[in-house]
Amino acid sequence: MTKLIDVLDYGERGAVHVVADSAALAVASAEVLIAAVASAIAARGRAVIALSGGTTPKRMGELLTRDEYRNRIDWARLHVFWGDERWVPLDDPDCNAGVAIRTFLDGAGMPASQLHPWRTDLPEPEGAARDYAAQLRAAFGPEDPPRFDLILLGLGDDGHTASLYPTTDAINEKEDHAVAHRVEKLDAVRLTLTPQVLNAGREVVVLVAGSGKAHMLHRVLDGDINVDLYPAQVVRPTNGTLRWLVDVAAAELLERRVAADD
Repeated sequence: MTKLIDVLDYGERGAVHVVADSAALAVASAEVLIAAVASAIAARGRAVIALSGGTTPKRMGELLTRDEYRNRIDWARLHVFWGDERWVPLDDPDCNAGVAIRTFLDGAGMPASQLHPWRTDLPEPEGAARDYAAQLRAAFGPEDPPRFDLILLGLGDDGHTASLYPTTDAINEKEDHAVAHRVEKLDAVRLTLTPQVLNAGREVVVLVAGSGKAHMLHRVLDGDINVDLYPAQVVRPTNGTLRWLVDVAAAELLERRVAADD
């Protein structure tokens, strides 16, 4: 298990676990996934998780191709969803699901029916969002909102998480579990799970790496609450745990870490 350098308690904003660097972060996130899947299978006979895109999840996936990690997961009883997606084909290098499938899920021996990418092959993004809501209902049955065993998220340098971007309506969506919306600053369409789904997770882990994220992580955790400007602040599980898994560079401006170092 990766050695923790610090554990910072941010109360309702979550616990911050600090590791040395991006390589340690990838190892720690792989261990988190393995533990969450094992716990869910022991308790309920299966595990249902939601992955994110980005560099750290990709490096985590590369680790999971190694026998010492892969053999610790009961892939046959795992279902995989994605917290958000770009409106690109599955074989596009920018597709979150496509990257994960090609990196490690294809070789894991999972039944195809247990992989749940967003249907970006459909004619319209709104149809893909409706389809994803239907996939959630099929997987979770009457459980509303659906309760994932583990949700992995990231943090953008603008404060977004999943594809909940600053000042977009998706941040305050109260009814739909999955939405398609245009993000003007990107001039692009994004597909995303909504806050009620994220906050229903049994375990939610936000992965943050690099000094480029330090200022935003400081604002999100140490600053005033303003979810419209800093959408990552909307993530507050109602009956689960929230953990920030970050490297030293990303944590360098956190007030509780700076105070502890003084």
